[in-house]
Amino acid sequence: MTTTNKQIPENIRYIEHGAGGPAEVMHIAQASCPTPAAGEILIKVAYAGVNRPDVLQRSGKYPPPPGALPWLGLEASGWVAALGEGVSDWQVGDQVCALCNGGAYAEYVCVPAGQALAPPKGLGLDIAAALPETYFTVWANVIERGRLKAGERILIHGGSSGIGMTAIQMAKAWGAEVFTTVGSADKIEAVKAIGADHAINYREADFQEEVARITAKQGVNLILDMVGGPYIDKNLKSLALEGRLVQIAFLQTPKVEIDWTQLMIRRLSFTGSTLRARSAADKQGLAQSLKQHIWPYLERGQMLPSIYAVFDLADAAKAHALMESSQHIGKILLKVAN
Repeated sequence: MTTTNKQIPENIRYIEHGAGGPAEVMHIAQASCPTPAAGEILIKVAYAGVNRPDVLQRSGKYPPPPGALPWLGLEASGWVAALGEGVSDWQVGDQVCALCNGGAYAEYVCVPAGQALAPPKGLGLDIAAALPETYFTVWANVIERGRLKAGERILIHGGSSGIGMTAIQMAKAWGAEVFTTVGSADKIEAVKAIGADHAINYREADFQEEVARITAKQGVNLILDMVGGPYIDKNLKSLALEGRLVQIAFLQTPKVEIDWTQLMIRRLSFTGSTLRARSAADKQGLAQSLKQHIWPYLERGQMLPSIYAVFDLADAAKAHALMESSQHIGKILLKVAN
């Protein structure tokens, strides 16, 4: 049994992408409103975040895990509209932001209650929608898996993306020296404004050579990469002794030829992860870590996401086209509630 808001409609709008393809395949469709299962909450969506995994799923390259709703969207903010059986930490009407297993490009979405958080005090639902996917990912890979420590050097690729800008700010808060790669002069200005110590325009300079020059060939301790392809070998060669490379995506090919003896000689670690396939218990643990360690920064006005553009739900194709152009600096959102 669920505790429900009587205003929940029988049918809702959502973004359908069919079998996949270019951004233009997305369109508004209607379906029955989802019902929260035991341990879930139903969220009336105010805003949904747009992320690279959404683009990959729409393109047919990133199918949802078994049991997940096949609709697009991995993060949302809004209001609790209904409670599944056994949920006691939330009340109907509460403001919320959540990491979704899918379906955030819709007027309503069901989410395991442990993957939801009250927005940081003082922040609007637009900012709150930009938090879950990005901050969960950065915490899991930079702080937990990457084991970043104060005084270390970190190289963050794609520094002007939502992930990149979050990682820069989180790494600075942890006391690291931050290197990042971007593709234009305005992006260099943007990432330096939020704390990057060294910004390298990859269109004009070889990041491996720049890292070697700046560090006097000592390298960096940690690299966060979502590019892959030829970056993999350059990343390994840019690491310091005992350095760690964390892979979170492959915008280029994941298949490359590498001389792996460098891992042994310099005692390197190469690891990676995806967020969507992790268990509900894992995601709940990440949510609690963010609430304890990151929410206080956000409530002080620090480490905030930068919102680059907001599109109406019906304009999801335009949002994806912007994402794929890589012209944005920061997060892209869909506005769902009127």
